[in-house]
Amino acid sequence: MIRRTPSLIAGAAALLSSGIACASTGAVADEYKWMTFAVFGAIIAITMYITFWAAKQTHTTSEFYAAGRSVTGLQNGWAIAGDYLSAASFLGIAGLISLYGYDGFMYSVGWLVAYITVLLVIAEPCRNIGKYTLGDILAFRNHPKASKTVAALSTITVSTFYLTAQMVGGGVLIKTLIGIDYYISVIGVGVLMLAYVVFGGMKATTWVQIIKAVLLVTASILLVLLTWSQYGFSLPGFLQAVVDDPKVQAQVAKLVGDAATTMTPQELGQRFLEPGLFLKSPIDQISLGMALVLGTAGMPHILMRFFTVPTAQAARTSVLWAMGIIGGFYVLTLFLGMGAAINVGSGVISNMDPGGNMAAPLLAQYAGGGADSVLGNLFLAFVAAVAFATIVAVVAGLVLAAASAMAHDIYVGVIKGDHASPQEQVIAARVSSVIVGVLAIIVGIAAEGQNVAHLVALAFAVAASSNLPAVFLTLYWKRANTYGIVLGMLVGAISAIALVLVSPNMTYPKTAIKDAQKVLQGEPAQPAKPAVAAVEASSFACELFALDGCVKSEPAKPAALEKPAKPGAPEKLASLQASLPSLTDTQAIEAAQKDIAKLEKDIAKAEGTLKKMEGQTTSMAGLEKPFFLLKNPGLISIPLGFLMVILGSLLFRDKRAEEMWEELYVRQNTGINAEAASAH
Repeated sequence: MIRRTPSLIAGAAALLSSGIACASTGAVADEYKWMTFAVFGAIIAITMYITFWAAKQTHTTSEFYAAGRSVTGLQNGWAIAGDYLSAASFLGIAGLISLYGYDGFMYSVGWLVAYITVLLVIAEPCRNIGKYTLGDILAFRNHPKASKTVAALSTITVSTFYLTAQMVGGGVLIKTLIGIDYYISVIGVGVLMLAYVVFGGMKATTWVQIIKAVLLVTASILLVLLTWSQYGFSLPGFLQAVVDDPKVQAQVAKLVGDAATTMTPQELGQRFLEPGLFLKSPIDQISLGMALVLGTAGMPHILMRFFTVPTAQAARTSVLWAMGIIGGFYVLTLFLGMGAAINVGSGVISNMDPGGNMAAPLLAQYAGGGADSVLGNLFLAFVAAVAFATIVAVVAGLVLAAASAMAHDIYVGVIKGDHASPQEQVIAARVSSVIVGVLAIIVGIAAEGQNVAHLVALAFAVAASSNLPAVFLTLYWKRANTYGIVLGMLVGAISAIALVLVSPNMTYPKTAIKDAQKVLQGEPAQPAKPAVAAVEASSFACELFALDGCVKSEPAKPAALEKPAKPGAPEKLASLQASLPSLTDTQAIEAAQKDIAKLEKDIAKAEGTLKKMEGQTTSMAGLEKPFFLLKNPGLISIPLGFLMVILGSLLFRDKRAEEMWEELYVRQNTGINAEAASAH
């Protein structure tokens, strides 16, 4: 095992070399790409050395799954932060803030508040009664095989959703940043992740997470200092600069549409600091918030981290450190996102990536001196490498969680009846890791070009609807039993997935075709619409389900004004191309060239959509339009998960669950005999 690790380092080096050969286009100019690969190489070399070191110390099941319970509270706090601060946190939230202002920051608040739930109700009890996995926690007082089977299914489901999103996101982001082909990016993430997990187990994964978290926080602090220093480190001064920035005002005008005609530039800028530009539905915000806050406490790769510390006190300490690190980082995202909005501009950001994921890297390039400077590209290279390390580290944690469910819960717990030898358990863990890792690479490559953004929210929704009710009620409700746990986890997971399949997250061909045609053909003039009869319903019902003829009960509004015709993208492109030779100002020429590039991209995308959707009329679920209108199902699926655990426990008796309550209660509160925690 140890002798093979250097060959894996050589393989990673070969993969990096092939990436260099395939890099063609990206945010980094060709003459500066060597710096990017040098920084990438340095980070990969450090993490592979850690894997080599950890491999020499990983021999037992406890060392593979829980790092031998030798991780300190401080170390585990940084590792939890590393697990939690994914590419969605670093790149996604900064991008949302740069494009939508206040609403993007609400994601930061939601994920930070989540750790209060983890600290108060999950961390210490789980560490005291669990061994390696979510299944161990549930099997303590419930039927071992039944609870481990359903826990493993839920863990694999959540991990798969999150893994797919991370693999696709990693491939797209690395391709966008430095021009490496998508499939090589995905394979690179997969090979490195497999090295961490298969050879180093939890110890290597933990230290990779720590290094990645330190690099991520360091890069963010440096970037914020460079950005904020322009305004004398004054928060009011910084926010006023956001309000006064013409690029921000233009972005808000684009988002609010016709309403911008009645707003002053100052009002447009101020609107950027107010809610409603992205999260328009209050009910959707509540549903999303529930999934973010409660889902964290049920994420299997987060729960596993509490089994790596030696004491319950260390578990509490690790959560406190994690809250401080994560909270500090999420405050920084406000400056990253808004700094990108005023220094780079939403137009440049969305041209590079429509989702805004390039906001932080482009801000780094700007803060270092711009696209033509050595320092700017070096800073961009560092941020790109940190983003890459972030993706690989999070994927490693997810693969370890899924592999643990397959090997420890299914193979050892269910198939072998907890009678497998330590050597068999380690072999099963490594084989499972390889299986999950290879599947992650295959799914990542197969999902190229697919919209997988909703999978992250779905992973949190399933965790909150399936895992959290089962864990929480097992720990704190005496009547909870195997029947309730199985029913609650199955109904919670199935309802969350089913509601997403009929929600606006899915692709609806008719809507996609209509939007593409609007891009290509423009919009005709629209006269004022006469009032029409409709079924009046509550705002809540209208926002939840798409009912024919349903309108929200609101005060009467004046008739809509006539909207002028808008030309299509091809007409705009032809007009710009015709006017380009007459321009003399350098800035005007550059702006026109950027607009031309964006229009060409929009046209190509619209034409691709029409070709892809040709002959299709319904979504994957057979619907022409969404039935469930919330983007996140948490508002429905989370209460349903809790309700099913309660009903199942009340309708059926489980003698074992009742008899084990006293022991569970004592152990989860005192930690007595916690080292002997295992499935009974």
